[in-house]
Amino acid sequence: MSTGADLKAREGDIPSDNMTQEQSFKKGFCSLRHGLAFILHLCNFSIYTQQMNLSFAITAMVNTTVASSQLNASTERPPTNSQDVWNETLQESKAPVYDWTPEIQGILLSSLSYGSFIAPIPTGYVAGVFGAKYVVGLGLLISSVLTLFIPLAADAGVALLIVLRVIQGMAQVMVLTGQYSLWAKWAPPQERSQLITIAASGSMLGTFLVLIAGGLICQALGWPYIFYIFGGIGCACCLLWFPLVYDDPQNHPFISTGERRYITCSLAQESGILSALPFMFGCVCIILGGLLADFLLSRKILRLVTIRKLFTAVGVLASSGILLPLPWVRSSRSTTMAFLVLSSVFASLCDSGALINFLDIAPRYAGFLKGLLQVFSYLAGGIAPTVAGFFISQDSEFGWRNVFFLAAAIDVVGLLFYLIFSRAEVQDWAKEPTFTHL
Repeated sequence: MSTGADLKAREGDIPSDNMTQEQSFKKGFCSLRHGLAFILHLCNFSIYTQQMNLSFAITAMVNTTVASSQLNASTERPPTNSQDVWNETLQESKAPVYDWTPEIQGILLSSLSYGSFIAPIPTGYVAGVFGAKYVVGLGLLISSVLTLFIPLAADAGVALLIVLRVIQGMAQVMVLTGQYSLWAKWAPPQERSQLITIAASGSMLGTFLVLIAGGLICQALGWPYIFYIFGGIGCACCLLWFPLVYDDPQNHPFISTGERRYITCSLAQESGILSALPFMFGCVCIILGGLLADFLLSRKILRLVTIRKLFTAVGVLASSGILLPLPWVRSSRSTTMAFLVLSSVFASLCDSGALINFLDIAPRYAGFLKGLLQVFSYLAGGIAPTVAGFFISQDSEFGWRNVFFLAAAIDVVGLLFYLIFSRAEVQDWAKEPTFTHL
């Protein structure tokens, strides 16, 4: 018969062992949740390369030499500038070229976003009902396979290519939004920033690689290979995704008992729906903000440059001002969520302001400037968690207050710079070259 001292000793041993085991899963990257982050890193890498590849390939796909000859009667002379040399090199390649007008090119480049307007909300709902694993995996597979078929669709006709791109855009939204349903069940709150930024950094790497290698691939191998290479990479990621990724730790066959217990315990009282609310409202308000901006412009109520500056100013100042009181309302969960939702709503106005201003000043280089914008945005997303961690480690009580103050200061400085120097007309350096008859 056990004595009281023996029972006390046994009761003390169990929590000690569990605590030691759980502490071991709080450190290092040798865990399934970090493995999930790296697989999602590859998925985001693939999606962003597939988003941007047409922006680079379209330069090689369009028969710019023929278009120029219709305007210039002296095009039979040898090429005299780098653009002519580039066009001549493309003509010598075996890849087909098309006589697409600038209007058609613009529709093709924007068609990827058409399906994105209605896809995020139903995608998030479907991911919550049927499981994010299959929603994200199916989206990646569809987008990658359609990327492989873009050269064939281009040969078949513009209409088919536009339809393909719209479907591809919806599939990519499945990946970009559905993955957050996974983090609601896999990411402990104290590691959420770390895990999500590891996954999100794949988008920055994909953007960087396309900017560096896209033109070289088109010139050296032909424009179809930019779709074959990045579409093939996406298909290879699917081979990792389906066998290795599961919707939650409880159903994963390879997870250790200690890591499962650690994740489950750390997520008690957490809600993925609450975390997604700011993004859901922000998504809707992006569309409403765009409609309002177009209304003000079409009725000539405000000039285009005034619209861009007004929407940016309201978005930056309102969202920053709403975030500043957050450290003092942490006792009320509902108030905190209301503040986060309102901040996301106002921040979405910037999508009708500064975030699309590059189309006004340099439509000729829209693809390149969008890629450059994404590089800087994800660079900031990678730096922000590190800075936040530094402030919190220095002062656990006022760390978040300092984070919000610093973010608001950066926003205001950037806004002032934008209000002073922003323009809304095509700049001289971005105008199309003009040809005159001799």
